[in-house]
Amino acid sequence: MIAERKEVRASEAFRAQVLESARRFKASWVELAAHLWRVRSEGLWEEWGYATFEAYCSKELRIRRTTARKLVASYGFLARREPEVLSDRERLNRAPSFEVIEVLSRAEERGQLDDEAYAAVRESLWERPVDESEIRRELARRFPEPEPPPPPVDLELRRFAAQARKLARELGGSSRIPRAIAERAAALAEDLEELARSGGA
Repeated sequence: MIAERKEVRASEAFRAQVLESARRFKASWVELAAHLWRVRSEGLWEEWGYATFEAYCSKELRIRRTTARKLVASYGFLARREPEVLSDRERLNRAPSFEVIEVLSRAEERGQLDDEAYAAVRESLWERPVDESEIRRELARRFPEPEPPPPPVDLELRRFAAQARKLARELGGSSRIPRAIAERAAALAEDLEELARSGGA
């Protein structure tokens, strides 16, 4: 029982520490990211009464879920690529923003960033003052995001049909639009709706 109480007190003390680091987020993203990494990896959010890690970040820390995921991904990248930096406060104070590190993390996940590619950009990140906008443009050029897949045909057709129907209603309700044009718009909307129902066949 005594050991359990000590564990609970330690957990709650760490919980307060995470909350405080969230308040200092803008000053030190790495500190908060390290805490979030531990919270997620140890499942502490469950112990603290939250259904998911994202819910804990959103409700207790007031951090958006996407931001929390980026912070954890960025910390993971540093732990893999620059573990010595994590114990060097002077270098941490010069760390690029987590948005920059997260670009590299995504590139690594896509297989675009190997050791050679990272070595080519490392100096611009750590060995000289970083111009955030410049380095982000450079990283986007070196490691472009893949084109998003096209939407499924039926979803695309339904969107076109809805847009055409909205246009037809607006044209039909305007006294400045000739009736023939409004009727053609309505006919186009009907054709697109039929096409969407048939799945584009």
